[in-house]
Amino acid sequence: MTDPLRPAAPSARSVPHARTEPLPLPPASAPPSPEGAELGDELKDAYWSTWDGEASRTSMWKIFAKLPAIIRRVLGMAWRADAPATWAVIVLQLGSAAMAAFGLLASIGVLQALFAQGATPDRIRAAFPSLALVAGLLMFRAVLDAGVALYQARLTPKIRRIVEMDFLRLAAHVRLEAVDDANWADDSNRANDRGLYYARQSITQIMELASALLGLIGAASVLTLLHPLLLPLLLASVIPQGLASVRSARMRFLSQVRYSTLQRRVRLFTWLLLDRDAAAELRSSTAQPALLGEHERIARRIEEEDTRLGRAEARTALFGRAVGGVATGLTYAALAWMTIVGWLPLASGGGAVLAIRASQGTLTRIVLATHYVYEHALWVSDLYTFLEKCRTLLPRRTGLAAPGQVKTISIENVAYTYPDGKKPALNGVSLELAAGSTVAFVGANGSGKSTMSKLIAGLYEPTAGSITWDGTDVLTMDAESVQAQVAMVLQDPVEWPLSALANITISTGTITQADPRRAHEAATASGADRVIAGLSQQWTTPLSKRFKDGEELSGGNWAKFAVARGLYKDAAVLLLDEPTASMDPRAEHAAYTAVLRGRRRADRITILISHRLASVIECDRIFVFQDGQIIESGDHTSLMAQRGEYHQMFTLQAAAYQGEAPSRNGDSG
Repeated sequence: MTDPLRPAAPSARSVPHARTEPLPLPPASAPPSPEGAELGDELKDAYWSTWDGEASRTSMWKIFAKLPAIIRRVLGMAWRADAPATWAVIVLQLGSAAMAAFGLLASIGVLQALFAQGATPDRIRAAFPSLALVAGLLMFRAVLDAGVALYQARLTPKIRRIVEMDFLRLAAHVRLEAVDDANWADDSNRANDRGLYYARQSITQIMELASALLGLIGAASVLTLLHPLLLPLLLASVIPQGLASVRSARMRFLSQVRYSTLQRRVRLFTWLLLDRDAAAELRSSTAQPALLGEHERIARRIEEEDTRLGRAEARTALFGRAVGGVATGLTYAALAWMTIVGWLPLASGGGAVLAIRASQGTLTRIVLATHYVYEHALWVSDLYTFLEKCRTLLPRRTGLAAPGQVKTISIENVAYTYPDGKKPALNGVSLELAAGSTVAFVGANGSGKSTMSKLIAGLYEPTAGSITWDGTDVLTMDAESVQAQVAMVLQDPVEWPLSALANITISTGTITQADPRRAHEAATASGADRVIAGLSQQWTTPLSKRFKDGEELSGGNWAKFAVARGLYKDAAVLLLDEPTASMDPRAEHAAYTAVLRGRRRADRITILISHRLASVIECDRIFVFQDGQIIESGDHTSLMAQRGEYHQMFTLQAAAYQGEAPSRNGDSG
């Protein structure tokens, strides 16, 4: 069964974040080569392979040197998640190791009784007390191990939940500029996919390493008690197989590095073949054979790599076991000699054999667990680095909240340049917005309308100039309090996979507490009420086909929910950025009528951004943007009289609807 918390394969929508390099193009006159047409080999290492195989490139001495710091961090996470459970796991693990050592000593007592002089029945009867002790110790150890498993099962999900909530709280609140950064997707997805998973896994690996180390220490202690020379014999017998285990572990990690690109490709093709968003085009374009063929081609290469790795591991294991067999034989010969010359009683020699056999398997566990602890710790460290980065990118907190109502928003000589922009998106913009008014921003694509709206909404901070609410600079207010007082409706709204009711009430930060009357009014004003009436479960219907009894909406109907969401928020500023672009003409007219007339409030500023100029005719003031500046402003009548940019755009649209050709000066005649 697949662990749902394992790092997920990237979805089709996340493919751009894989940071692929473009395929080299062949000369225009030459057809692409078969190798150039293949999809599998030109990827750069993506975020999910950043630390894969790092342990294989690091010496064991370096790994052991870093282990204390790694263990402190992991145990710190565990202690924060559940201190009593962490303490219980440590104590029970120590107790289990002690029972193993005592069991080994008790086994020697059994051997001593069995190897003593006398009749066989007498020797067996003499061994019963020691046998009973061994059985009791094994039973008690089983209870302790069950306790370890129980508390570990309680601890690890808490670690995952606490770290995940830290991650989500920070990542969801960072400034919008950070999310716009091209590196953000890689950083956040790497932390989410790998860091969170290995944060949970790391405690398991730490416990495995601790168990193996304690077992080895227990066996070594018993051997030292039996005879000091037995400890070097233990090392001589386990080192060859230990080195073979190290080599095999490194080969597995290196193999993972070699074909991680192929694995990513296979996961991607698998996702495309199963993804619901790709299903329609997959079938309509009959692309299944192409994807299946590419999947099989890459899968065969992975199969070849797995086979190669298996052969190499078999050779390494054969060599290690052969050398280990010779070393073990020499160890047993030394034990026999020590027994013959009287340095070691026969029963103690038998106990030494048991300890050596147990230690060989334990050393393999130590090597593998050490590799895993080190590599997992790299991912956890990467996660914590990301969390620290998030803390530096949180919105400003000043202690001053934005007011619930605003009479005037003044924008003075505002400029804004995007972090990676080469020229300002806004430059010297000044305007004033009054409560009770409805204004419109119009202009060509890229003229600065949406950027201005994001500055008003508090999502961006101006590079220059100021934005004030009733004379108070918004930069002196908590950024999120400003955002809470702006209801922003976007052209491409998020299709929340929630109930119809929650899709409206989520704008106030809750989906469990709703005002039914306000929700109904908002839905009625936007036209979403008629959509809801047609749903199978009406207000409780999940708006996603990925859920049982869920339903899917058209783009226009999603837009109605987005407008309802903005109206339900009941904020001081209502900002609509092309919200009706996907609506049919009647629905668009109804929505604008509701916003401009029916739902107009004397204490709210309404801002409308639209390319359909017929919808802004009734606005109190229209601002025309061009190249990041306002070039015209006024109401519809005054702007038409100016016969400038607005007049030309409106005339062109009117002529298209009327089937007329505009004159060269933009007059429709």
